[in-house]
Amino acid sequence: LGEKLRFFGDANADEVLESVVSLRPTTSLVCDKFVKCTESEPGVLEKVEFQNTESFNFGFDVVDRIAGFDPARRALQWCNDAGEEHLFTMEDISKMSNRAANAFWDLGIRRGDKVMLVLKRRYEYWFALVALAKIGAVAIPATNMLKPHDIVYRVQRGEIKMLLCVNDSELINSVAEAEKEVSISVKAFAGGSKIDGWLDFDEMMNNAADTLDEDRCARNTGAADTMMVYFTSGTSGMPKMVAHDFLYPLGHIVTAKYWQHVEHGGLHLTVAETGWAKASWGKIYGQWICGSAIMVYDMDRFNAANLLSTVQKYKVTTFCAPPTVYRFFIKEDLSKYDWSCVHHCTTAGEALHPEVFEQFHRAMGLRIYEGFGQTESTAITANFYWVDPKPGSMGIPAPSYKVCIINDDGELCESGEEGQVCISLTDGKPCG
Repeated sequence: LGEKLRFFGDANADEVLESVVSLRPTTSLVCDKFVKCTESEPGVLEKVEFQNTESFNFGFDVVDRIAGFDPARRALQWCNDAGEEHLFTMEDISKMSNRAANAFWDLGIRRGDKVMLVLKRRYEYWFALVALAKIGAVAIPATNMLKPHDIVYRVQRGEIKMLLCVNDSELINSVAEAEKEVSISVKAFAGGSKIDGWLDFDEMMNNAADTLDEDRCARNTGAADTMMVYFTSGTSGMPKMVAHDFLYPLGHIVTAKYWQHVEHGGLHLTVAETGWAKASWGKIYGQWICGSAIMVYDMDRFNAANLLSTVQKYKVTTFCAPPTVYRFFIKEDLSKYDWSCVHHCTTAGEALHPEVFEQFHRAMGLRIYEGFGQTESTAITANFYWVDPKPGSMGIPAPSYKVCIINDDGELCESGEEGQVCISLTDGKPCG
């Protein structure tokens, strides 16, 4: 690896190599039964193999399993701009997801039913997402910025049976307008005061049991079952539905361990609202599998200074945000913030300008490792943690994908030739 770094022109190759070795994750994963990662020293991922995947359910095989042998493990550190704080352990997540599962069940939600979650960064999102997986229902996360016609479109296309959303007046009004055109069988809210015609989901969870009867458990889920559906942003037409099966969380081991470089016992913060796929990249699956807790800052609106302070206050160890966030960061006086707790920074979602990379590196001593993927995938290419990141480069292909660059004639591009990033399916559908 040192020779590779020197080849790329890094004068501090030995120092970089020593840093990589010292931070290399060595703890076994809770999902080692399902995923085999073949590495070459000192931790360069060469191959990923998925095994025993006939049946996998994140709720049981990850959340409940960890809660069984390490119940006090930190899972979710949550705060908001009002000064409210909550810390949830894996045992808490297990029990609260059981309560949520029972609440969904009592409302008539069964395996395969579609539930739209519009919860911003409310902690109920994590309870609900795990709960729906446990009973085999389909989660459809969505942003709170939806207008009435957006809600109508999603309810019709997604065959939504239930809507669970944050108690936001503008959103509630949009739902009321949408209901003039479509019918939503069940509506529930999380947080805030009562809403006429809506069920209080927090109250239902509080009244539900924190154990789940076996006849309600969908343990035998796998690649043939849909776990969640995202609607794309619709920048090039109407939003498209993207379905992910129950093996999807396993694909994010590469995202979390080898790109975001999350640490066992660490605290990871990804800046993303739960309505978008980036939340699945950085706010639940790969992080919990790899032993890291999640930091959730439920901000009313983005403020660079507040976010910088939140990272410092809670001692976040790994951080991921869109390039726009880093652009706002370098406009602040970064000398005021102690980010010595942060060991690794990543970015995705748009191109990172080299000047932003350089200024942030000079100010914070942290390089930004850029990655690329889509709503339909996990991390396809990335500047993985063993790679010396090049400003403006989206890195190298993830071993979990067979990535090709194809020209307009459908042929493989020569070195230096521009083309389209494509994934070969000759070996079957990649996990994730």
